[in-house]
Amino acid sequence: MKPIVELYDTTLRDGTQSEDISFTVEDKLRISEKLGELGIHYIEGGWPGSNPKDDEFFARAKKKGGGLVLQYAKLAAFGSTRRRGISAERDRILNALLKAETPVVTIFGKSWDLHVREALHASLEENLELIHDSVEFLKKRVGEVIYDAEHFFDGYKANREYALKSIRAARDAGADRIVLCDTNGGSLPSEISEIVAATSGELRASLIGIHCHNDAELAVANSIAAIQAGAIQIHGTINGIGERCGNANLVSVIPNLKLKLGIDCVAEGKMKRLREVSRFVDELANRKPFGHQPYVGDSAFAHKGGVHVSAVLKNQLTYEHIEPELVGNRRRVLISDLAGQSSILYKAHELGIDLNAKDPTTRKIVQEIKDLENKGYQFEGAEASFEILMRRAMKTYRPFFKLIEFKVVDEKGRGSPHSEAKVRIEVDGKKERIVAKGRGPVNALDHALRKALERFYPQIKEVQLVDYKVRVLPAGKGTASQVRVLIESRDKTAQWGTVGVSENIIEASWQALVDSLEYKLLKAK
Repeated sequence: MKPIVELYDTTLRDGTQSEDISFTVEDKLRISEKLGELGIHYIEGGWPGSNPKDDEFFARAKKKGGGLVLQYAKLAAFGSTRRRGISAERDRILNALLKAETPVVTIFGKSWDLHVREALHASLEENLELIHDSVEFLKKRVGEVIYDAEHFFDGYKANREYALKSIRAARDAGADRIVLCDTNGGSLPSEISEIVAATSGELRASLIGIHCHNDAELAVANSIAAIQAGAIQIHGTINGIGERCGNANLVSVIPNLKLKLGIDCVAEGKMKRLREVSRFVDELANRKPFGHQPYVGDSAFAHKGGVHVSAVLKNQLTYEHIEPELVGNRRRVLISDLAGQSSILYKAHELGIDLNAKDPTTRKIVQEIKDLENKGYQFEGAEASFEILMRRAMKTYRPFFKLIEFKVVDEKGRGSPHSEAKVRIEVDGKKERIVAKGRGPVNALDHALRKALERFYPQIKEVQLVDYKVRVLPAGKGTASQVRVLIESRDKTAQWGTVGVSENIIEASWQALVDSLEYKLLKAK
C-alpha cells in the first residue's frame, strides 16, 4: 500500500453552498461525527463570523463535556485572508477564526491576477502581502494552517509567475498545506497533472493539496490526477454536493484511491461504511439518493439484461469492477422484459423460493414478465409485486381477501373537492363494507381498504404509504392513455414497492394498493 493521502471534507462549508442544501446545526454535528467514524482526516465545519449558524456550530463543537467528539479527525474553521487596509491583528475575519478554537484553520487567497485586479481591486504586490500577513498571523496562534490558493489553475495558465508568487507567499509565512484550487471547475486532468507536477518543483511536494469543482464533470478525475502528480491532500464533499455543479465526490475518490491505485486514505474496514455515510448525508439534506451514483448507488451493481445476469452469477468479474460489499453496497438483479431464466432463478433464490431451471414454471414466469412489461408494467421498483406474481405462478399464493366491489365518488361544488370511497370485501366467508373519505379518490380508496382489512388483520395499521407516483404511458391516446402507478410502502422494519397499470388511474392505484397490503400480510405470515 502506497503512503497515505489526507482526506479533507468540506461538506459542511462548500457543500452547503449548493442551492438545494441546508443543514441545521444539529445536522452539522451529526454529519461531523459520521465523517469522523468514516476516517476522514480533516472536517471543515464552516466559516465562523459569517452567519449565526456556523458560530453556534463551533461554539457547540468546543463545548466542554457535551461538544463534538472526534477521535481521529481534526476540525477546521474556514475563512479568507485579511481585508485591505486592516492589519491582521485587527481583522474581524481572522479573529473570528481564532475564536472558533479549532486545531486547524484554512484560509483562501487570490492567485489569479484577474481576480486581484477585478474582484479584490488591489495591486498584485498588495495581494501577496495580504496572503503572507494572514498566514503568518494565524500560524503564530494555531497549530495547523492550510492555505487554499483560489483559482490557482486559471491563474497559472494566465500568469504563471504571479500564481507561483502567491503560493510562495503562503509557504514563506509558514502554511502547513498549500491547496491548489480549480475553483471554476473547468480544467482537464492533463492540465491538472502537468501544473501540479510543475508546482511540486517550486514547493516541497508534501505541502500540496488539491481542491476541485465539478463544472466540467471532471472533479474526481482531476483530484486523482493531482495525487498521481504529487499532491498528498484531497478536498471534496460527500456525494459531490457544492456550489454550481458541486465538488469532488469523496464517495468516489476514496475507493478509487484504495482499490484502483493502492493508495491508503482510510483505515481498513472503514470503506464499507461509504454507502451508509452517503445515505446519511442525503437523508439530512432531505435529498433522494442518486440511484446511479458510482460505487454506492442502488444501480451501481444492478443487472438487468439476461446475458449480464447469467454471466455475473458465474463470475462477478464479468460485469462488476469491484465487489459491491467493499463499499457497503450489494448486487441487485432487476426483473424486466430483458430478464432471462437466470434473472428469475436469482430472484427466487434471493426471496427464499425454491425454483429450478428445469421447472416449466420458470419459463412461464419469464414469459409473463415480458407480456406484462409490454403492457406497461415495470418491476424494477416493484419487487413486492414481482414476488406476489411469482408465487401466484407457482400456485403457492392464497389471496388474503376477495374484492366484492369498490366505488369511488369525487365531487366538486362551490367548496373544496369531496372524495369518498366504498369498499366491500370478503375474508374467509365473512364480509365487510366500509365507507371512507379522503383528500382525493385514491386517498379515500386507501382509507376504505385499510379500514375494511384491519378487522381481520390488525397488522395493516403498521403500513405507511411513503411515495405514490403516476406515469402516463406513451400511447397517443391523450387522457385515455394507460397509466402506471408505483407505490412505495413501509412498516417498522422494511420498505417495498408495488405496481399497477390500467387506462383507469383508480384501477391502477387499486392494483398497487392491494399488492402493497397483501405483501405486508404475506411477510407477516
